[in-house]
Amino acid sequence: MSDLTLGALYGAVTLVVMFSGMPIAFALGIVATGFMYFFMPPSSLDTVTQNVYEEMASITLLSIPLFILKGAAIGKSPAGRDLYSAIHTWMHKIPGGLGIANVFACALFAAMAGSSPATCSAIGSAGIPEMRKRGYSPGFAAGIIAAGGTLGILLPPSITMILYAVAAEQSLGRLFLAGIGPGILLVVLFAGYAVYRARKEYRMALEIYEKGGEKSAYLEDEHFTLKEKVEMLPRVLPFIVLLIGVMVALYGGFATPSETAGLGALLALALLAVIYGVWKPKDLSPILGSSIKESTMLLLIIGMSLLYSYVMSYLHISQSAAAWVVSLHLSKWVLLAVILCMVIVFGFFLPPVSIILMTAPIILPPLREAGFDLIWFGIVMTVVMEMGLIHPPVGLNIFVIKNIAPDIPLKDVIWGVFPFLLLMVLAVLLLCVFPSIATGLPDMIMGAK
Repeated sequence: MSDLTLGALYGAVTLVVMFSGMPIAFALGIVATGFMYFFMPPSSLDTVTQNVYEEMASITLLSIPLFILKGAAIGKSPAGRDLYSAIHTWMHKIPGGLGIANVFACALFAAMAGSSPATCSAIGSAGIPEMRKRGYSPGFAAGIIAAGGTLGILLPPSITMILYAVAAEQSLGRLFLAGIGPGILLVVLFAGYAVYRARKEYRMALEIYEKGGEKSAYLEDEHFTLKEKVEMLPRVLPFIVLLIGVMVALYGGFATPSETAGLGALLALALLAVIYGVWKPKDLSPILGSSIKESTMLLLIIGMSLLYSYVMSYLHISQSAAAWVVSLHLSKWVLLAVILCMVIVFGFFLPPVSIILMTAPIILPPLREAGFDLIWFGIVMTVVMEMGLIHPPVGLNIFVIKNIAPDIPLKDVIWGVFPFLLLMVLAVLLLCVFPSIATGLPDMIMGAK
């Protein structure tokens, strides 16, 4: 059987097994093991556990459960609600300030937690009811939280970037730094749209009121005293200091990513104990339980994805596919466009973790051959995978929002996130035209490659 035929069979069987409804980790593991049985030496089956262990025996991957613990500690506490409330208190006078507050709260929380669903849940549970209470349309309220939550896989520490660094054999510190500029770019784009949309909805509410209609909560004027504003800070500042401290420890060379993740998790738990009194076993149980559950699920997906990639490599499927792509002699930017479109399609069905580990052996060699900076491409790919979190049919953040606000129709949620998808496309185009948005900061701090 030719490599092309074998590769096509491998992909077709994978799709059939996935569409059966089987969990992704088991689907990838079964396909990989099945092809080992039929197309590899019989003794290879005896090394399945050894292969999975060797692929996962990475000090970089050790940081994943520790970052998850830090995110769970913050996500399962009132920290997200307090962070949102503090930002809203200080920004309520700005047109669309509540929407901007949600974007900033999502960005800060994402940088502390590193998880998109956790960011959606923590900020959305407070932000969506508050926005709706003040007259914002349900679709806009849902859309801005769902989009803001995607920053969790772009702003460091990002579990997705950790996996990309392992798959592409790139510097994790440089990759984390490269995510900051594009993260700020998306925050600015989202905040700008929040101002535009809020002004539009305000004008509509005012026109209805002037014509004798009901006065919308949009038209109510809120006021907070300086004392109230200052009182919001003590509970929020320690977590921001924690975020800054973790980044300084990592980029200052004082600690490795795994040490930084462990330090961040311990400090987050300590802050919860001091600020919120969360220290008893019954209080810590949801945090530890959530961390174990999410870590186990994610590491199982990683292990099976790595086994899947190993089988692809052993059978020369990935090498043949990469060679075929190179043989097409596509221009540099056409190649990039084709690969990103492929990532978008995969995003319909797969989480970012699986997309990275399954596609890296195929797409990275042609990109390296074409002269692309793999750090820059990692950021662009991350933004594209962010789109997968908020576009149907499997947009994870959409279903998190539905869980938080079940009374908002799914149609409104989807239309609410659509403008933010367009803004992400704009961000990708800007990154292509101005790559220094991603590469400038790591080159300045760590030196040019």
